[in-house]
Amino acid sequence: MLRKSVLAGAVLVALVCFGFIGVRDGDCAEPQIKDLILATTTSTVDTGLLDALIPKFEKETGYRVKTISAGTGQALAMGEKGEADVLLVHAPEAEKKLVDGGMVINYQLVMHNDFVIVGPAGDPAGIKGKPSADALKAVAAKEAVFISRGDDSGTHKKEKSLWKKVEIQPAGKWYRESGQGMGATLLMASEQQGYTLTDRGTYLAQKKNVKLDILSEGDKALLNIYHVMQVNPEKFAKVNGPGAKAFVEFMVRPDVQKFIGEFGKDKFGQPLFFPDAGKQM
Repeated sequence: MLRKSVLAGAVLVALVCFGFIGVRDGDCAEPQIKDLILATTTSTVDTGLLDALIPKFEKETGYRVKTISAGTGQALAMGEKGEADVLLVHAPEAEKKLVDGGMVINYQLVMHNDFVIVGPAGDPAGIKGKPSADALKAVAAKEAVFISRGDDSGTHKKEKSLWKKVEIQPAGKWYRESGQGMGATLLMASEQQGYTLTDRGTYLAQKKNVKLDILSEGDKALLNIYHVMQVNPEKFAKVNGPGAKAFVEFMVRPDVQKFIGEFGKDKFGQPLFFPDAGKQM
């Protein structure tokens, strides 16, 4: 639907420029689609980061950004089908398939934060202070309530990889799927006094709304890396290549990277993301 509306706009521009609708000479020298479809993970929206960045991008460039916060799995699927112009996601292994297949180009590291395992203060599985592998083993052994995203998001992909590393296939009444974004999943875990895996940024942004504590954090397996990339316009003629390129360049620009590194400090006492443009991770 979004793509159809964008194309409809392009048709209108063509009618104007070819003289079917009156216009002054020179007004259509460089017709350009100004709508830009950004498919992204829920955490960039739930934390408020994109609410802070997109107005700045729109003001500078004139593009109108339509943000689809659908989770990384769905965002990558949209990119693979040419249904988005630019992607901002956090599942490097899944992203690599699109890069290798030529579906996306201009693949850039943007930022990172980390995942944490949160749960009720009472901590029925006794995971506080344990590394993520031991924490998940304890949750499964106790059959304590665990809320999974269950939505093929980047967070869900990470969670599945963590279970796989400890050779556990979680199942049963204790293991429940929300099928929703991170904010809603945190609320569900809070209501059911269960554990869940979350990115730290969304947890900090939602902390006032939930009764959950960080219980497992800090090990290397919990690193959460974000990349931005263009959907390849040579694969999909309808993709807004110039707009996507402008957004990628914006996200890795020094002043924007500095803003990312400061975002959240005033409200939470710590940044929600750490800038990484130009680094190797």
